[in-house]
Amino acid sequence: MVGSAIKRALEERTYNNIVVRSKSELDLRNQQSVQKFFEDEKPAYVFLAAAKVGGIMANNKYRAEFLYDNLLIEANIIHAAHLTGVKKLLFLGSSCIYPKMAPQPIREDYLLTGVLEQTNEPYAIAKIAGIKLCQAYRDQYGDNFISVMPTNLYGKGDNYHPENSHVMPALIRRFHEAKVADLPAVTIWGSGVPRREFLFADDLADACLFLMENYDENELVNIGTGNDISIFDLAVLIKGIVGYKGEIKIDLSKPDGTPRKLMDVNKLRNLGWKHQVDIAAGVELAYNDFLNLLAQKNVDKISTDVFKANN
Repeated sequence: MVGSAIKRALEERTYNNIVVRSKSELDLRNQQSVQKFFEDEKPAYVFLAAAKVGGIMANNKYRAEFLYDNLLIEANIIHAAHLTGVKKLLFLGSSCIYPKMAPQPIREDYLLTGVLEQTNEPYAIAKIAGIKLCQAYRDQYGDNFISVMPTNLYGKGDNYHPENSHVMPALIRRFHEAKVADLPAVTIWGSGVPRREFLFADDLADACLFLMENYDENELVNIGTGNDISIFDLAVLIKGIVGYKGEIKIDLSKPDGTPRKLMDVNKLRNLGWKHQVDIAAGVELAYNDFLNLLAQKNVDKISTDVFKANN
């Protein structure tokens, strides 16, 4: 989702010398393959969006894979970028790098100041390692490697798996299927009380291009909207956009995760960037994308590829 959004943003700005590889063409966990790719293609600028990702269940169930695979992906790419003289690399982390009980909104300097959320700790540790790796190559070798921390993302080409996806696409699919089947209720995980911030993937792509062109510092930068919403209110919003008429129920046996994750985006706004797509408009765009994928019979293909790396 993120990689394709960045590619669209580049193409819209008439960048045409774009190098892409699918997951089947290049295994980013293989150091030799990654090094050969960089030596052959000699990219000047790198957006490191590739990762093994998933929602609460996937993060908690595949803890070893989320740590091992993400460490390999980022280490191989960052090291190859250094060896081949890449002019600039932008590494995409995740808001889960911050402590579970971090003060709100979360500033960039809260990194490593407290305990992580247990359900996604392996993924968070891998992302923290990527940030520190970029900083280490900058400190030791002078490489222009920067790190950005996006908030929760959604948008075109999302993963709609009913169990392994993130909350936004999971709810879109659940409410749509309940509408089609005329089910009396839709159940959401947890209490519905936790609050989350959501950013449309194309807004993230725009921010990444802005920072690639305008930011060269060592410290990481949060990317978000500065606004959040409770999971229950998100469900109500999606229910209305989908047109579902039944009830919303909560399942207290399922985990809530971090109570709140709202990013402090003052640094990015002071640099001159602000998001364009509000959550209501974004959910409508995402639902229309889901319907298009459904019409093309591509939803199951995307859903089962839980660990797709966006190259």
